[in-house]
Amino acid sequence: MAKIDVKAVEKKVFDAPIPNVTKVALAYSGGLDSTLCLELLRRKYKVKDENIIPVNVDVGQGDEDVKKAKDNAKVLKVKPIFIDARREFTDNWLSKAIRANSDYNGYPVSTSMTRQLIAKLVAQEAVKAGADAVMEGSTGKGNDQYRMHNNFMLFGPKLTVLCPVRDFNMTRAEEEELCKAWGVPVDEIITGGDDKTMWCRSIASGAVDLNQELPEDIWVWLTPPEKAPEKPTIIDLEFDEGLPVAMNGQKMPLDKLVMDLNVIAGKNGVGRIDMFEDGIMCLKSREIYEAPAARVIITLHKDLEQACLTSEEIQFKKMVDAQWAFLTYQAAWHHPLHTALDAFVAETQKVVCGKYKVKLYKGNIEIVHRESPTSLFTPEIRSIKGTGFDQRWSHDAAKVRGIPYEILAKRNEVLKKLGKA
Repeated sequence: MAKIDVKAVEKKVFDAPIPNVTKVALAYSGGLDSTLCLELLRRKYKVKDENIIPVNVDVGQGDEDVKKAKDNAKVLKVKPIFIDARREFTDNWLSKAIRANSDYNGYPVSTSMTRQLIAKLVAQEAVKAGADAVMEGSTGKGNDQYRMHNNFMLFGPKLTVLCPVRDFNMTRAEEEELCKAWGVPVDEIITGGDDKTMWCRSIASGAVDLNQELPEDIWVWLTPPEKAPEKPTIIDLEFDEGLPVAMNGQKMPLDKLVMDLNVIAGKNGVGRIDMFEDGIMCLKSREIYEAPAARVIITLHKDLEQACLTSEEIQFKKMVDAQWAFLTYQAAWHHPLHTALDAFVAETQKVVCGKYKVKLYKGNIEIVHRESPTSLFTPEIRSIKGTGFDQRWSHDAAKVRGIPYEILAKRNEVLKKLGKA
């Protein structure tokens, strides 16, 4: 890789036109992008320190990440507003994701949700403080610029949106060199950084090459299956109205259950995702995620729905779930259609209740035992081992269901005679 000319990068930045702003709320995570944004507010936008409002939102990324944000803020001599949004995330976002089987072509739409929640809270803080702008650190090649912008506009429609990494056309390497030159803390483990929530962790989004080998030290929860314990781990999970409410017989809030399960399932090699992803701009990227708890919970939730919902509900809900995930990924959490889909999903979940015993072993999830008081599974009627009903009743039913095919056969004969078959 060619050496970056810091002076050239600075010239590009300082020559770029910018809107005139005086008071700015910054979506501040403590990572490379947002810390650089903070320094850009001072150097490029000439905003006074007292008019810079860094907002850090805890969506379950863990104490280590929150501490890093606080430590970097001290280095940069700012005092961020810290918002604990874990309860809001689990109650209003994650619970809906689980009930909708949270899956955008293999990705459990985690950052897709948290970026929108963060943007909402930052915009609200900006409006409350009388700011005239908001700033965030997205690139112009990714998805988060849309997730942030949509929610900035919804909750602060009069605010000016600043997105300097995108608008100054900076590469990741240029950002890193600028940070070093300006004394901005840089502590990325892997180029591209990561985004961690309690539901899923994305790793180096948009920066992983097609056949790049992944170092083992990038994982937070995951133990590679070949190095996972030789003895399986057995866990019990209980669901009520579509949500996990207890693990191993202990009732616990959703956030704690998910975080504990991340550790347990990850230790047993569960949760690695390596996939092609179609971004909002319809550009494909190779994306790496680790989501141990999400993998286990969604696997069991889908199985429980198969037992508790009718055939018609299951078929329709598959389409609803796919559209739900698509809208969430596409930055449309607050779209009226998303709200309508939530209502349908919530209605179906009243009967999705049950208990599971599961074996976790070297990346595999094996259901050992399942039970549900609301299941529609009736072996006393369906099983060929029993006498649930007189089989002879099905004779005439089968004949009636076959009539349309008798009609199709007659038409096929006509088509043959006409030479159109």
